[in-house]
Amino acid sequence: MNAHTSLEIRSALPLEIRNDPSETNDPLAAATAAVEELRSASAEFRTRQEEELRAANDRIAALETRLNRPGTGQQENREEPALERRAFSNFARYGVERMQADEVRALTVSTDTAGGYLAPEQFVQELDRNLVLFSPVRSVARVTPASAGEIILPKRTGTMTASWGGETDPATGTQPAYGQQKVNVYELKCYVDVSNTLLEDAAFNLEAELAFDFAEEFGRAEGAAFINGDGTGKPNGLLNTAGIDTLDTTGADLRADDLIDVFHDLPGAYAARAVWGMNRSVIGEVRKLKNSAGDYLWQDALTAGNPPTILGRPVVELPDMPDYPAMDAEALPIVFGDFKSAFRIFDRVNLSVLRDPYSQQVNGLVRFHARRRVGGGVTKTEALRLLKVDRTTP
Repeated sequence: MNAHTSLEIRSALPLEIRNDPSETNDPLAAATAAVEELRSASAEFRTRQEEELRAANDRIAALETRLNRPGTGQQENREEPALERRAFSNFARYGVERMQADEVRALTVSTDTAGGYLAPEQFVQELDRNLVLFSPVRSVARVTPASAGEIILPKRTGTMTASWGGETDPATGTQPAYGQQKVNVYELKCYVDVSNTLLEDAAFNLEAELAFDFAEEFGRAEGAAFINGDGTGKPNGLLNTAGIDTLDTTGADLRADDLIDVFHDLPGAYAARAVWGMNRSVIGEVRKLKNSAGDYLWQDALTAGNPPTILGRPVVELPDMPDYPAMDAEALPIVFGDFKSAFRIFDRVNLSVLRDPYSQQVNGLVRFHARRRVGGGVTKTEALRLLKVDRTTP
């Protein structure tokens, strides 16, 4: 084949074959062609991706518009309650027989013989906050959980005694003495009747309503027992505890010097952490007292949220303390002391609720039995002082 024939055959080939870089053996041209091909493919992919993203955003916007229309009933619930709280609320409304399996598993069964279910932790925390409002003793006493119905507390009843002596004088033997004291846990219980209609149709927070009802009654009964309980079926109260030192007023009426005497009669280690306790009527009498310089003993708080003070120590209003006595009467209206050291509260069962849909069903009611087990009392009498106002003196 001569040169003329070869030129004719090459001229007859397609253009892309005639310009194939591989035949020219030019690697730079081949690399440039590959880069241009990738750039073109990348631009095409990016364009297609932007179009798909724009279409998806348009669909989401249209869907949100439909969901936000009034009456659709499909608005997002941004405050979905925890499983435990939802389970307890459904237990109160419908009973365990009509609950879902995961909700039944979320309920905590009471281990006591009375049965029922324990309220969830969030519910109990709310109940405890309400109890502090109704039972102020909890806000100043030492509160701990209990694992038994009877708490034994070791107590030192005697201290060691050292004596001075010369270098060769014999030392005297001594040893401390220990004893124990017992605090019993008692049961506090009540029930609430709720109509079937209210349980089925109520739109309010049924859990919060039950929490308020139980807290109000439990707090009232508990606070009264911690102050005036006689120890029979209930805690032994502060005013019925033997061994607390009591000071008498110097006259028939309360004076500023009487409070000063009480303050300085308490040992300094306790006085530094002590609080005053009295009810509202006695507070009204104390606020009128002045020292010899004409200054009121009662000092209101300088900042919001802080309690008022008497002689620099906080005042707690205890509604179950006695009133200021009338003429020809006497009472123990004021207590002063370190409650954290002196008064202990033991919580055994915070709150157990038993739903009874049968006994009152003839009246269209469901009965909720609530119970809690708590014990408490004075465990260190030396950390408290009582002031007696005796107006029987002629």
